[in-house]
Amino acid sequence: MMRAFVVAATLVWLPACSFDAAPAPGNTTVVVFDVPKGSSARGIGDELAGAGLVTSASNWEWFLRLGADGSCLKAGKHRATPGMNAGELLAALCGPPVPDDVPFTVVEGWRAKDIDAALVEKGLVKPGEYLEASQRGSDYRAGYALPAGGLEGFLYPETYLVSPGDFTAKAFVQRQLDLLGERFANTADTGPRSLEQVVIVASMIEREEPSPANRALVAGIMWKRLDAKWNLGIDATSRYTLADWNDEKAFLKQLFDPAEPYNTRLRPGLPPTAIGSPGQRSLDAALHPETTEYWYYLHDATGTIHPSKNAAEHDRLKRKYL
Repeated sequence: MMRAFVVAATLVWLPACSFDAAPAPGNTTVVVFDVPKGSSARGIGDELAGAGLVTSASNWEWFLRLGADGSCLKAGKHRATPGMNAGELLAALCGPPVPDDVPFTVVEGWRAKDIDAALVEKGLVKPGEYLEASQRGSDYRAGYALPAGGLEGFLYPETYLVSPGDFTAKAFVQRQLDLLGERFANTADTGPRSLEQVVIVASMIEREEPSPANRALVAGIMWKRLDAKWNLGIDATSRYTLADWNDEKAFLKQLFDPAEPYNTRLRPGLPPTAIGSPGQRSLDAALHPETTEYWYYLHDATGTIHPSKNAAEHDRLKRKYL
């Protein structure tokens, strides 16, 4: 009788249903969890908690004590998400391990076409497959506003672990959108600007200013010119549609073409889309621009920036450095 009483009393103190709850309901960010050889389900509680896959190691232990069969655990890498409850997580850890993942880096500033080419080179997609997958924002889910059309600029640059055996372009685009949300978009207070406007400006900053320390300064000049209805005059936008970003002959042709929609020398306002994938520091700079007295800037042969307050000063700097 005393044993039965003790068990019953213990159950009274368990937090109702919390032991098997998902740590972050709705969060579909993929976490690759490695189960070491010889591990028991109870023995990996601390690691699961550290990875954000269970609410706590103790809740995971109670989930197993109260009837869940952890003997099916398989060593190896498994994909899980913080949105899984304990039962779903255990099923994932008892499923076949995923093949060894390989790193794939999306470089800051890359266009969707550049990402496509790099994926083709790695043998992960057919030519144009990723580019096509990135053209329809309506195909994806996000906790923030996505462009209705192409997702240029929203394809977060980072090194991702990918599995060559089951890689799909669409799933990879979704991972990039999820990471943009996690790192920036879900918490960014853009004030009077739209998220898309901030991303477009960040993409120009990424290509225009090599030094992260100067990006808030450049952001301030860009926003200042936009708000004053000045043409931006960003040469990088005229390179965006080129097959080869560094094709100088084609660039000069674009630079003097008033019909080119990405020509911000001759056309007012923002370009139609971002011109590449901005990194975190460029996104932060676009969101938090520096207020200065400058309206212009240029870079000398060493890449050093020289801002100026007016056209006359800018012209003097051009004669000196260009």
